[in-house]
Amino acid sequence: MIRQIILDTETTGLDRKSGHRIIEIGCVEIINRKYTGNEFHVYVNPERDSDPGALEVHGLTTEFLSDKPKFAEIYNDFIEFVKDAELLIHNAEFDIGFLNHEIKLLSKKFDPVDKHVSVIIDTLQIAREKHPGQRNSLDALVNRYEVGGYDRELHGALLDSKILGDVYLAMTGGQSNLDFTNSKDNGDQITQSTSSENINLNLTIASVSEEEDQSHLEYLQRMEDETGVTPVWLLKES
Repeated sequence: MIRQIILDTETTGLDRKSGHRIIEIGCVEIINRKYTGNEFHVYVNPERDSDPGALEVHGLTTEFLSDKPKFAEIYNDFIEFVKDAELLIHNAEFDIGFLNHEIKLLSKKFDPVDKHVSVIIDTLQIAREKHPGQRNSLDALVNRYEVGGYDRELHGALLDSKILGDVYLAMTGGQSNLDFTNSKDNGDQITQSTSSENINLNLTIASVSEEEDQSHLEYLQRMEDETGVTPVWLLKES
């Protein structure tokens, strides 16, 4: 069983070293690439105001957050939810930095988040490897993978976690439709084979004339003269 937690946070500002705090945590559980419906979502009283720029993004006012629990009150429940899971975060350095900062404010003896989970996966890094040189913000990936069905006028941690979950599944091959939960009860066995013994292909091998082969060679040599780069096909023949 592969248990993954998609996580996102909202904060009062961008710089935790300037005293900014977490105000919202949203987590969505995926097991074996399927949503389970199990979620963790809390608003947190940061005991300070949000920067104007941050407030425009998340819309969570100081008044709204004033009666919400402080991080110390939700810490144990949060750790219990993410414990031993693969943690998937877009731009993980930001969120983990804030979470670990909150933990240190509770006690310097407490372990950081990475000590409680099996691994932390940065989906931004995955996107950069798949789409080098392109914009890989969550908004850009939503457009690229045509993820729809969400009202994202304001950012929210739980909402963005759900969106990131859809993006991650699309970016890494889609959501599995296989359900193994009852396999032990009904004795069913699901097997998959890609062995060449099970694949029958009728392939036709085409041949070219000496004239066509010479024409192709001359074309490759012109490419080399014009670009200064030896085509890979010529390298193979040399």
